Amino acid sequence: MRLFGFGSRTGIDITGESAGILPSQEWKMRRFRQKWYAGETISVAIGQGYNAYTPLQLAQAISTIANDGVMFRPHIVDYIEDIVTRNRAVVEAQPLRTLDIKPEHLKLVRNALVGVNREGTGARAFAGAPYVSAGKTGTAQVIALKQGEKYVESRVAERHRDHALFVAYAPAEEPTIAIAVLVENAGFGARAAAPIARQVFDYYLLGKQPIALKPARTMAMTPTIRRATRSLTAHLDGQLLAAILLLMALD
Repeated sequence: MRLFGFGSRTGIDITGESAGILPSQEWKMRRFRQKWYAGETISVAIGQGYNAYTPLQLAQAISTIANDGVMFRPHIVDYIEDIVTRNRAVVEAQPLRTLDIKPEHLKLVRNALVGVNREGTGARAFAGAPYVSAGKTGTAQVIALKQGEKYVESRVAERHRDHALFVAYAPAEEPTIAIAVLVENAGFGARAAAPIARQVFDYYLLGKQPIALKPARTMAMTPTIRRATRSLTAHLDGQLLAAILLLMALD
């Protein structure tokens, strides 16, 4: 996980970035003064427990997979212009490192991500797309449950409901865009986040304007999607870019 940048700042060219939390024995001892239990390794390995990552880290990780293991530093600034001379200094993409991963292992993961959008949890959102995409749905738990307690969305206050997550890239063969979508308190990633990613991809790859999404709460986000595809982006190399959409639930 650390290899993909989780638990570390990406170095994006804006202030206030969080490092997130990549749990470890040392972290738990430092934070809680408690030892690490074997069962916690399993929990952390499947994305539960103390894991806490930022959407930017998710976007960087999925773009690294799309980039065949080459990780770039995300950036927002395209160029810096001298107000006197009007000369422009282009901000070039900065490769950070190439991950030490066997090509066959990376290919296996990429094929699995394509499968998510073909016949898995992302299939409905990407049905009929004229391009092949790769992705992964997910949820982020907001509050802890008591031992033996079952999560029932209708019984939980909206502000305590799970966040919907989706990471993806396209076209799968030669990626030019990677994305991480988070919809606050919206539940399953397949239901709330993946359809938004589909619209962003359609807009970026095909020039297709976004349409209203249901439910109504998401419909109000359409202008945000449109603006985000133009401005909230991070160029990771000459072609590939990552867009991070933070869609906050309306009161």
